[in-house]
Amino acid sequence: MASDRDETTAATARMELTRETIRSGAIRRAVMAADPTLRTLDDAELAASLAATLGRWNRREDIRLFAYGSLIWNPAFHFVERHAGVVRGYHRSYCLWTALSRGTPERPGLMLGLERGGACRGLVYRIAAGEVLEELDIVWRREMLTGAYVPRWVKVTTQAGRVDAVTFAINRDHSRYAGRLPEATVAEIVAGAAGPLGSCSDYLANTVDHLADHGIRDRMLLRLHKKIAARCGGR
Repeated sequence: MASDRDETTAATARMELTRETIRSGAIRRAVMAADPTLRTLDDAELAASLAATLGRWNRREDIRLFAYGSLIWNPAFHFVERHAGVVRGYHRSYCLWTALSRGTPERPGLMLGLERGGACRGLVYRIAAGEVLEELDIVWRREMLTGAYVPRWVKVTTQAGRVDAVTFAINRDHSRYAGRLPEATVAEIVAGAAGPLGSCSDYLANTVDHLADHGIRDRMLLRLHKKIAARCGGR
């Protein structure tokens, strides 16, 4: 008979970030099993955070969500449409340590967050008014689980004009905040880190490829992608 530790290790090893695993609490359980010392927000805290963010929302209107990382290529929520857009005052940065999803405690990886300053090109999703509470509950259980991000309302410039959208900036007070690392250091970490959700290099490649599908070229990501490809012999 397998031990509890064996079962936990197996569950974590096959972790997939899907709508079903998020809603069922499987992702939360995997995170808590992998690192019991890491504080996660409970259901009441997540609900309070979402309610506070939606305080300015007119319930008869659709809502928009600005994505800059994995939400671009694996949203796991329902939406009506999506378009390219630009947020000014924030830029995309590898500034969040992960020892659970795409890294390990022995070799942590890095994930993207929004840092103050500059500009960021990404995707704007439109979520139907009648589905906002259900769909953003899924997003909150995914993005806000450990409190590593801070939800923000931002202005996004699109081809159709400027719109208000919710996004997730990095929480600089969080224990997983990595600060502003040299690009060479980021490349080294991203090239070698992997965890239950896959490798950091795949996370990077997916982001680069799906941004390109929408005509978006992020120079920092492209430089990292080129450096890592060179380290791996062009693979």
